[in-house]
Amino acid sequence: MSLILLTSDETLMSNHHGKEFLGFGTSVPHNVIPDPIFKLIFFNRIPTKKGIPIQASYGLRKIEAKLLDDGFNVLTVAPFRLKNYIHDADVLCISEMDPFGWGPSSSTFSKVLKTGKPFVALYFQKLLESKEVRKAKKRGLKIIVGGPGAWQLKHKPEFLSDHGIDCVVVGEGDIVVSKIIKMAINGGKIPQFYDVQPEEVPSVDEIPEIKNPSINGLIEVGRGCVRRCKFCEVTKRPLRWYPLDKIEREIKANTTKNDRAESIILHAEDVLLYGSKNTIPNREKVTDLMRLAKRYTDSVTWSHASIAAIAADPKLMEECSDIIIDDNQKWWGAEIGLESGSPRIMKKTMAGKAHPFNIDDWPEIVKDGMGIANDNKLIPACTLIVGLPEETDDDVIKTIEMVEDLRDYNCIIVPLFFVPLGQLTKESWFESEMITDIQKELLIICLKHGIKWSREFLDNYFDQKNLSNKIMSVFIKFFINAIERKASKEGLI
Repeated sequence: MSLILLTSDETLMSNHHGKEFLGFGTSVPHNVIPDPIFKLIFFNRIPTKKGIPIQASYGLRKIEAKLLDDGFNVLTVAPFRLKNYIHDADVLCISEMDPFGWGPSSSTFSKVLKTGKPFVALYFQKLLESKEVRKAKKRGLKIIVGGPGAWQLKHKPEFLSDHGIDCVVVGEGDIVVSKIIKMAINGGKIPQFYDVQPEEVPSVDEIPEIKNPSINGLIEVGRGCVRRCKFCEVTKRPLRWYPLDKIEREIKANTTKNDRAESIILHAEDVLLYGSKNTIPNREKVTDLMRLAKRYTDSVTWSHASIAAIAADPKLMEECSDIIIDDNQKWWGAEIGLESGSPRIMKKTMAGKAHPFNIDDWPEIVKDGMGIANDNKLIPACTLIVGLPEETDDDVIKTIEMVEDLRDYNCIIVPLFFVPLGQLTKESWFESEMITDIQKELLIICLKHGIKWSREFLDNYFDQKNLSNKIMSVFIKFFINAIERKASKEGLI
């Protein structure tokens, strides 16, 4: 039976020392600090058993589950152990997050720091150019690439031919992957780009359930978003929430022999809207979800939440905190998009961001929500968008005022350059050469805020009772100091 291998580049095949937030470090360009030290800090190699990783990215696990359900002979393999299996493989499937470093965080860090390619792009190319992959390609191996960053490859078709990529799947591949694999195995002509059509987007029942552990216990609880922000790709997808029994089976795939998971990350575009068809949280369904997750682990966190949903139901936040925070867990985190402090620019591109409130009150919503979050031990990692279409100096000033209002709140605020995605694909990219003096001031304020709170946060992030965690804390402080020196040299602080 034909062997199908699944893998990703080394930046994704890492559990980041069990600290998912460290994974964002892979979007930083290399040469900021010595590369071996950077790799040790941000994307340590995942432990393997005969080349099989003990955890893999959630997207890979979904594809793995679908292929296993459909009877394929499939293995998920660490990229640094491909040589153990690739000589017998007929198809290599690669999941990629940011192949060229064009994502918001990668492009921002690369354009500001100007020290080279981001690690995530560097290691994707390194994987394709490895001796093992090139050798297997010569004997007829088919290479299929998918994942959140697949859209980037459509802009550089010559890269596919230069690196032996036979097909790129753009969109949710849960249903179509088996069809494409069969075409590859049977010698049929594979389309260079396969764009998943609306009728091929899976329903909840059609979404496969992972069978093996995901990185840091990340579990999807829903897909899609009701806020309809124009800059976001996710809003193009239909809203689907997993039922609790489906979520529980995936949690169990992450448990150890004593039926506990090391950690669980609940993933959705807005975890607080779990089970809701609009922007009003469903308190009962959200708290049931929190209790389910906490039953299987000591550490529960969220991938994303919205500040409006936090502000909409302070009582729900208290109930979530009562469930999550205990003797084993002192805080939890979530990524939250603040995007801008200007109601005017928000109204043009993301009016739904403030629902169920009025977008004109956005700065007050942000401040109220941040206070509720901190009061309940939630520490947000926030993002802003710099260079939104039609952004004026006045819009940026309002964003600066919002950030200054958050100076005493425990959070990280990361400004990201605008990338034309979602409904704004025809807009221009924001380049570092386009930065105005007032936008530069915004970057400086965010950098100072981030350095301050990162240093205060580190001892909580890494348990100081654990020697390896103490060592990691020292390395992270070294990295923060390097960023501060670089910023000072560039005149940013």
